[in-house]
Amino acid sequence: MKTNTAFSLLAAASLGLSGATFAAGAKTYQVTGSVTEMTGSKITVQKGAEKWEIDLDPTIKTTGDVKVGATVTITYVMSATKVEGGAAAAETTPAVSSPASSP
Repeated sequence: MKTNTAFSLLAAASLGLSGATFAAGAKTYQVTGSVTEMTGSKITVQKGAEKWEIDLDPTIKTTGDVKVGATVTITYVMSATKVEGGAAAAETTPAVSSPASSP
């Protein structure tokens, strides 16, 4: 897959996810760094000592020349893939009391 197409996928996924989650108040984030690896399903960016591996969505669109070694800025949103509840969550999460009802 061409690097421009891969980055296009990433940008479209970010826009699609951010649009869907804005209604719920999701925050968007950005990371800028050098591309160290690209495949059809992910991009890896080096920012200082940290490596950021971000999945690519098939609908992403990109601008500019995106290839290994290029400096890019990626906009993304965080989304949960699993949430556990029950006794384990109750032990680690403090209870939140409801406001008292008015007479």
